[in-house]
Order: sequence, then C-alpha cells, then structure tokens
Amino acid sequence: MEPEAQRKQEEWGLHEECGVFGIWDSKGGCAQTTYYGLYALQHRGQEACGIAAMNNREQSCYKDVGLVSEVFDRERLERLNGTMAVGHVRYATTGAGERENAQPLTIKYVKGTLAVVHNGNLVGVDKLRREFEYKGAIFHTSSDSELIAYAIAQERLHCGSVEEAVCRAASKLKGAFSLLVMSPEKLIACRDPWGFRPLCMGRKGEAVLFASESCAIEAVGGQVERELDPGEIVVVREGKVTSIRDNCRGLSHMCIFEYIYFARPDSVIAGQSVHRARMNAGRLLARQKPVEADLVVGVPDSGLDAARGYALESGIPLGMGFVKNRYVGRTFITPDQSSREQAVRIKLSALRSEVEGKRVVMVDDSIVRGTTCSQIINLLREAGATQVHMRVSAPPFISPCYFGTDIPDKEKLIACHHSLEEIEAMTGADSLEYLSIANLRHLAPDAKCGFCEGCFTEHYPISVEE
Repeated sequence: MEPEAQRKQEEWGLHEECGVFGIWDSKGGCAQTTYYGLYALQHRGQEACGIAAMNNREQSCYKDVGLVSEVFDRERLERLNGTMAVGHVRYATTGAGERENAQPLTIKYVKGTLAVVHNGNLVGVDKLRREFEYKGAIFHTSSDSELIAYAIAQERLHCGSVEEAVCRAASKLKGAFSLLVMSPEKLIACRDPWGFRPLCMGRKGEAVLFASESCAIEAVGGQVERELDPGEIVVVREGKVTSIRDNCRGLSHMCIFEYIYFARPDSVIAGQSVHRARMNAGRLLARQKPVEADLVVGVPDSGLDAARGYALESGIPLGMGFVKNRYVGRTFITPDQSSREQAVRIKLSALRSEVEGKRVVMVDDSIVRGTTCSQIINLLREAGATQVHMRVSAPPFISPCYFGTDIPDKEKLIACHHSLEEIEAMTGADSLEYLSIANLRHLAPDAKCGFCEGCFTEHYPISVEE
C-alpha cells in the first residue's frame, strides 16, 4: 500500500479502489450524465476523478485530484460533449494518489484511441509490467490500470476488433477488473471471470448505461436492466448491444465486503439489497451474542443499517448515538497519532442526551487496527454511557486483500496478534463480538453469486502467491 493510502486507512477505516460509469447516447450530453453518475458513486473513491468523452471520433478527457464537485464545473463539462463517455472516481490502493494516476487512462496508438476506466486490482502485476517493458512499453503511471490499457492495445494490433482485443486481454489477466473501454465507435464493458467487483447495465430511453452500482444508474433517471456475468463482455455500437461470453466460466466470487461496507445502501448487487444485507448482519449478531442493554446505536454510516437490524431482532430500542460532521473533506490532514485522535472527535461526536446513563450496544462494520474503535467507544463513555458493548458486522480480518480493498498486511491487523478477550480490553468495550464466519455466509441470502471471503479466511478464489 502506498504511504498516502495507508495514512488514510489508519484515519478513517477501509476504502475501496474506485467506481466506474459509462454511457452511450445518440442525443449527446453524455459527459453531463456521467458527472451525475460519478456523484452517486463518490463513496467508492474521493481522491481523484475524471471523464473522457467521444464526439465524432474525437476523444476529449479531463481528470484531476479531488471530489467530483471540485474537479468539474459547467464549462469543463461542456467541453467534454459527446455521444459516449466513461468516468471514474478513485481511491488509491495501488499507485499513489497523484493526478497522473487519475482515470480515465487515455492512449493513442496505431489503431486509434482508447479510454479505459477500471475497478479492482490485478495480481502478478510486477511480472506483467516487466513483460511489457521488455517489449518497449513506457509507463506513465504506477497504477495497474495502465497495464490493462496496454494489454488491450497490444492485442488490438493482432486482431480484427476492439472487443476481440478486450476478450483476449481479459483471458490473460488475473485478478479483479470491472472495466469500461471506449474506442471511437464502441463502448465496451467487461467483468473479470471471477466476478470480484460489481458491474451493471441499464437504460434511459435509447441510452445504454453501465455503472459499478445500481444506485448510479437510478440517480441519472435510468432503469437497471441486469448485471454483467463474470467474464462477460458487452459491446455497444450505435445503440446495438451484443454480448461476448468466451471468458465466462460460470464462477462467481463477489467481494463480500461490498455488502458489509463499500456499496451504497440503496444499491442492489447480484439480486441482494445492500440495505437488507446489513440489517441481516445486525439480526445475526443479536442472535449470536445477546446482551442486556438500554440502547442500540450504529457508527455512521455503514454501521447504521446493521444497528437497526440488531435493534429489531433484540427488541432493544434503536437510538442516534453519534452526530457525524459531513464537512470533513479529503484534505483533512492528520500527520501524527495525537492529531489522528483529534480527527475522530472532529468527524464524530456522541449525543449525550441519547446515551447518558445507558447501557449501549455500539454496532460498527469492522475492526482493522483497533485504534479508531477504542476512540469511538471512549466518546460514548465521555458522554455518560455506563456500558458499551461493541458488535462488529464482519468477522475479524486475518489476511490482506489482493483485489482492490486496502486491508493492510497481517502485522497491522489486530486480530492476527490478539485474542478476542485481548481486543476487548484494548478497545475498552465491556463486551465484544464479531460476526462469525458461519453467519457471514447467511448475510446475503438473496444474492445470486458466490463470494470471496479471503480477508476473513485466508482462502482466496485464485492463487495470490506471486
């Protein structure tokens, strides 16, 4: 993990790499629609964003470090007018957060131009990068997304179409990649054969839309049609949609953390409501380890739905335990431990009128290093809570993620070095319970997919030795 990504993980918890959005619409205005789609996906990445558009085979692109609202204004969007567009919001898990690593990645080569946006991480990237460098490739970024663009461009030199090049490249890549590729005439969506990251398709009139989450399609007034199958490639040319299934293996290993933390609650992934999945986690925790208490509170934001589920199952009243400062932006710097502790107080404050004199069940989505949750528990105690029982809507992290989630190495994971009782004492909780692996597998009963649970079990769908 790059130092900047590690610092932010220490401060605020986990992050996912990015979100993608794409549109074909003969009426134009695609950059504006993409802007709103990226706004709906802002939770997936706050470091950088960008949009590339195609107008009469001429490609234009703008990207920079910052939030969607900071990077784009009306004038910039108007300069990106076209009948196709792809957009990206980024959080750096590979490659630093500088502007050159922002996406879309745009390349010019002998066959024309390409714009690529990518969600996920490849494995074995060092070997792949060396192979390209020995063939004369010069890399301008430290992101593995550039490897994908090179792989597609190289394959295109030896086949008859862009979609065939995408298909060939995807069959040779290993890891997580939900990506969109825009050529002068086609918009192509591709999902890796293991289905690690979500990618869905929708329509708005004659327009064809793609997005990391269903909430983005609905945010621009579209209707979700379906999700791409793992390994599937969908091609849009002049409004005609075709599917290539050469890489489909019938396998699916969606990242389970999409339901626990990453996705927006109003999204539906693989047929499962994210909101319902988080409520299920809370219900399962209430059955797994009941406790006598007066109030259930959730840590904003992803802990709120799980807290509601816990309250409904346990019969303990649900309350508002915290007020979140929503104006803490990405530039809020915390260079040392004391200022990181202050950062928690700036971002969250406990609501004394709710928790004072009460035994509180506090529900959060995860524990990584344990420092942040101990500070949050202390906020409740300072506000007068007599007991704080912590419930975590995920199992303990015991292994890093290699597919686009910035879960750190084992030496930085508290659960790898301490027992449940030790973590309980270190966090200051009166009791502590994680969601069990057995209950994790009941989290999303409506999901029509399998899952990757590697960060909780050390068992990954593909080899990560390299």
